[in-house]
Amino acid sequence: MEENNLKTRKFALQFGLIGGLVGVIFGVMLYSMDMHYERSFAIQAVQFAILALFVIIAIIQFKKANGGFLKIGQAVKLGAGVGLIAAVIGTIYFLVLSNVIEPDYMAKATEIAKVDAFEKNPKMTQEQWDQGVEIQNKFFPVFLAVGVIFSALFGLVVGLITGLIAKKEAPAY
Repeated sequence: MEENNLKTRKFALQFGLIGGLVGVIFGVMLYSMDMHYERSFAIQAVQFAILALFVIIAIIQFKKANGGFLKIGQAVKLGAGVGLIAAVIGTIYFLVLSNVIEPDYMAKATEIAKVDAFEKNPKMTQEQWDQGVEIQNKFFPVFLAVGVIFSALFGLVVGLITGLIAKKEAPAY
């Protein structure tokens, strides 16, 4: 049992790192195309697809290395681990982007969001907007942490679904 935990940890780390790096490459691609402010459904779908793909690859590779056997619990651990590690790498990239590469990123993103918010809600006052931005700035670290947790949960769900499909228990002797 302990050997399998060590194995799942190794695979989660390996594929979480690779998945995180692919996510960073996608982010750099968006930056180079000046699309890094967009939060469209298509961009978010690609980001989640990247994460799901590496969760699935991790589970398949683990199953191969484990003699063709896979327990649902192992798949869930792999999914959550890959999601967590990839999200931490993505968060580090975002912090580097928004503080080093483009220090005025947050100001530009806020201005874009402001234009969008006032278009969608013309009755919004400047005071309401300012209050919302103040609350957002105050809880920014919480939002980052929630994003990491959400990615781990997404990985867990993908791991559960993949585990239900790919499970194969070792025979009891």
